[in-house]
Amino acid sequence: MSETWLNPTRCAICGGEGNASEIYPARLEREDLRPEIFSARRKPDGVHYRLVRCQSCGLVRSDPAADPRRLAEIYAESGFDYAGEVENLAATYGRYLRETVALGGGKGSLLEIGCGNGFFLEEALRQGFRDVRGIEPSADAIRAASPAIAPRIAPGVFRRGAFEPGTFDVICLFQVLDHLPDPARALEAACEMLKPGGLLLCLNHDVGAMSARVLGEKSPIVDVEHTFLFGKGTLRRLLESSGFRVERIGTAWNRCSLQYLLHLVPVADRLKKPWTRLADGWRLGRLSLWLPLGNLFGIARRSSPEARAGP
Repeated sequence: MSETWLNPTRCAICGGEGNASEIYPARLEREDLRPEIFSARRKPDGVHYRLVRCQSCGLVRSDPAADPRRLAEIYAESGFDYAGEVENLAATYGRYLRETVALGGGKGSLLEIGCGNGFFLEEALRQGFRDVRGIEPSADAIRAASPAIAPRIAPGVFRRGAFEPGTFDVICLFQVLDHLPDPARALEAACEMLKPGGLLLCLNHDVGAMSARVLGEKSPIVDVEHTFLFGKGTLRRLLESSGFRVERIGTAWNRCSLQYLLHLVPVADRLKKPWTRLADGWRLGRLSLWLPLGNLFGIARRSSPEARAGP
């Protein structure tokens, strides 16, 4: 496969180019770089870049990968196709928002980076936040937002300068950090936009989870949408190098429907269908379960300038 349409990537922690060992070879073609393949929560299909592990810090990344400008165009055109799971997603993310607030986060202002149709912004309002804002590249997702939430969502990709420094008490990234072409730069920008002592909450895939280790290349997290894959150690290092003091990192529990759980299982449709029909026949498809689905969460506080400067 020709790779002239892909660009080499750098480690988000070490900054190095190269100095990595291959985990899986690439399984994609140029025509796979289209909105349908990059739409959220699609069926696992085995399409992914070449995956490597940094020999210095252990961070897993795609190398090479598509140009960030092309990725921005693809995400702008991607569809919003997970409306049936937003209630469960709101419950999951709301659980970790409560944990964040319990660590001393204020309830004045909140920003969600990659907010979809704004369902979590509604959850934050229910939890008592006075002002909520979102940034979302998908035009389709923004069109699906409620009339009360849509004006609070800025279209586009998160960038430094999107908001004034020191604006927010809490900034959230849910299943976003893995997708960013430069997560370190995004976190540094988020750090600037937080008030002194403000908190950042992220939830993303855990490359060290048992499911990822057992399934290997068949894991749903090995996906062309994911430029980086973090474990607990590499997430900590990235946050600390981006101006944060880590408060908590741990295994995340997700609430999801049985229907969506069957959707994630990496087996052929012919093997899934009998179980799906059985679940639908017994009206169990919408049954919600709390499970460790191979995700991790991180809560980190904006460090003081003195702490970032060091001794």
